[in-house]
Amino acid sequence: MLTSGPVYDSCCALWNGAVDHRPAAVVPCAGTADVQAGVKTGQPLSVRGGGHGWTGAALADGGVTLDLSGMRDVTVDAEAGVADVGGGATSADVARAAHGHGFVVATGTAGAVGLAGLSLAGGYGPLSGRFGLAADNVLGAELVRADGTVINTEDDPELLWALRGGGGNFGVVTSLRVRLHRVPSLLGGMILFPWAQATTVLTALGEQMPAAPDELTIQCGVFAGPDGNPAVFAAPTWCGDPDAGERALAGVAAAGDPLMVQVGPATQPQMMAGIDAMFPFGRHVEIRPRNLPGLTPSAVAAIVAAGDAMTSPLSSISVHSLHGVPTRTPVDATAFGLREPHLMIENIAMWEPGDPAAGRHRRWARDLSEALRPEALPGGYVNLLADDETEQIAHAYGPNRDRLLAAKRRYDPDGVFRATPLPAQEISPSTRLRLC
Repeated sequence: MLTSGPVYDSCCALWNGAVDHRPAAVVPCAGTADVQAGVKTGQPLSVRGGGHGWTGAALADGGVTLDLSGMRDVTVDAEAGVADVGGGATSADVARAAHGHGFVVATGTAGAVGLAGLSLAGGYGPLSGRFGLAADNVLGAELVRADGTVINTEDDPELLWALRGGGGNFGVVTSLRVRLHRVPSLLGGMILFPWAQATTVLTALGEQMPAAPDELTIQCGVFAGPDGNPAVFAAPTWCGDPDAGERALAGVAAAGDPLMVQVGPATQPQMMAGIDAMFPFGRHVEIRPRNLPGLTPSAVAAIVAAGDAMTSPLSSISVHSLHGVPTRTPVDATAFGLREPHLMIENIAMWEPGDPAAGRHRRWARDLSEALRPEALPGGYVNLLADDETEQIAHAYGPNRDRLLAAKRRYDPDGVFRATPLPAQEISPSTRLRLC
């Protein structure tokens, strides 16, 4: 165990530099045996994978943090089209390994995010329309329970069901088996539109996103353009026939009169690297998500008003689309509780350390979330929910809530693990959990 020093400090470094949690001890884990030893301390536990969760749940303040960053091996079985992934591997680790064999992996946009943490709670991403959520592509897992025993989902299909959307609430996931997909090439990039066209462009993109073919997933939103003023962006990704993809991306650009169109062939690692460069580790962050059935005129107006009122040039609003394959997956197939077509809105307040306007930046994200509340679906994306968002947490798992709570009682009855949020329920005094 580490209680101080450079390695301890590096383990405590998170994407969100605003988090000041300090574990009493950090356990660097190189394999399953280290995890087994670490869970037996009797102290409050957390698991640090990629360290990208904005709430800081990866660090057990005053407790013990199991650091899985030494468990990043990725082994690709090209014949079977699967990868075995260490519990600490990032999405970029897996994408690079998959690319070396001509595959892509269903995951999110950022490469620095831990694949396990992202996947277990859902995992919206640029390939979701065709290949499903990251959770839908989890085929198996190895897990260490609070008593140190190791279980494998091959022997327990109910555990696999719970993990695919229910997060790491049941133990420490030391490895995953994930499905890979063979795609000859991807098309993607960035399109910027002038802020004067924000209402028109967001309305048009809001119509395109749910109607897009499975091969096309469009992310859009607002961030500061090259001149520092707000701009509307569209980041389409096409994972099908290249000729059809060129026409599809041209249709996205036709949502307005673009200031810039930079789209073309790209590898999955290249696309992730671009996002990681835009959102580096160490800045201060607050995210307040909402799920919307669509971009209604009032939702568009709220987003445009928030763009006008943006308090930091580093902040952004990102709109993710769930359409295609994941919406045709039965809601009871996994623990992920929202399968109807919808948009997941990330209200991302971001600023540099030491900025005296931190309070204003936080209020900006919260104000936009509140403005979108009348339009919002019940619940929210658990990978982004803060502990104080009790109303969204109560509905986050939809009709899967009771089955998921039953799984929690079965696999972790004492509420040892701190992972994705579950609704308030009498399992144990420490049942309210967050993603690591």
